[in-house]
Amino acid sequence: MSGLPKCPKCGSEYAYEDGTMLVCPECAHEWPKDAPVATEDIKVVRDSNGNVLADGDTVTVIKDLKVKGSSSVVKVGTKVKNIRLVEGDHDIDCKIDGIGAMQLKSEFVKKI
Repeated sequence: MSGLPKCPKCGSEYAYEDGTMLVCPECAHEWPKDAPVATEDIKVVRDSNGNVLADGDTVTVIKDLKVKGSSSVVKVGTKVKNIRLVEGDHDIDCKIDGIGAMQLKSEFVKKI
């Protein structure tokens, strides 16, 4: 494991070989062994405490968030399961029970 590159998607050090591919056990990203690793393109998304977030993580909302265009509020402590990381200002795409599909900023959540 010491000679293998880090995951290009999440930066994990725990990549392993699977035939002609390398696999990341943390984010399930697969890439060819001979593919060049471009470290400048890696965007690491962190929660309010600095923990690295990945697709499929479960997070908790740390601040009451108003839902734009509605009178609903996402309360502190709301658990959000199976997040998906996306590009843009709001970098988390998720579904919240009772509200529906939403996008959140990573600065307002913490990883469980």
